[in-house]
Amino acid sequence: MPSLVEVEKLKKYYGTRRGKLHAVDDVTMSIKQGETMGVVGESGCGKSTLGRTIIRLIDSTEGIIKIDGDDITTMHGKAKLKKLREKAQIIFQDPYSSLNPRMTVEQTLMEPLILSKRFTKKELTEQTKNLMSTIGIDERIRLSYPHELDGGRRQRVGIGRAIALNPKFIVCDEPVSALDVSIQAQILNLLMDLQDKFGLTYLFITHNMAVVRHISNNVSVMYLGQLVETSPTKDLFAFPLHPYTKALLSAIPSIKAKQQKDRIILEKELTSPIDPQPGCRFAARCKFAREACHEMQKLEELMPGHFVSCCRAKDLN
Repeated sequence: MPSLVEVEKLKKYYGTRRGKLHAVDDVTMSIKQGETMGVVGESGCGKSTLGRTIIRLIDSTEGIIKIDGDDITTMHGKAKLKKLREKAQIIFQDPYSSLNPRMTVEQTLMEPLILSKRFTKKELTEQTKNLMSTIGIDERIRLSYPHELDGGRRQRVGIGRAIALNPKFIVCDEPVSALDVSIQAQILNLLMDLQDKFGLTYLFITHNMAVVRHISNNVSVMYLGQLVETSPTKDLFAFPLHPYTKALLSAIPSIKAKQQKDRIILEKELTSPIDPQPGCRFAARCKFAREACHEMQKLEELMPGHFVSCCRAKDLN
């Protein structure tokens, strides 16, 4: 399948009193049509900023973003951006704060349909009913407000709003992290069913390794704004190459005593993301770090489709 989303050397910096904060730094990735790219890493590593920059909710500092062949990096004009919004959407982490508290379920789902100006009044009602059926929302709660719904139903409404205009690409920004475990499974299954039904392409952002293993075709591991490893999901879990990826995987809860013993504890302070020095940003916390780790690192393909940014990866694996 061809790549629907292509990102090349993407950067997003924020100015601070102390210097430039490198939120996303030199990220290159591609996502094939109908597949899911999982993005994992600690809180503050730049996952959400990456997702929002890719769909132009935030303007990038440098780099190229292509969605469905169109370069959207410097896209301007209300009409062009409106067309982009119909093609690329986002599902937010908190289903309560992402919904308008003054709008009912029906109004929320109908709003993007109205703004598109594609439908007659009769078609709007019909499309909204179909949308509610697709996301598993009963018609009896169509006049309910967000505060009257539980977290799972709120997130279903958020998903319905995102798919209302049949987008090709959706950024899922930790869509299940605020939900109970039983509800998480329902929402994940809904997302996968929608992907099969409509051929959707996802960028799935999460800190939960078990979730990303369940839903993703490929996984990218982020650390302080940079990709340190990217691979097909099965290969990443079977043969992690970067020391940081190994530490993340070791933190997955297990009922096996041996795996609990093998947990990798990261020590020392994080490198500052403000004007960082060249070299591996994980080196300060890595017990395998050597002098060469303080030189510029780049993603290298050590196994088919398996890229890692670590000069010591060959020696350690």
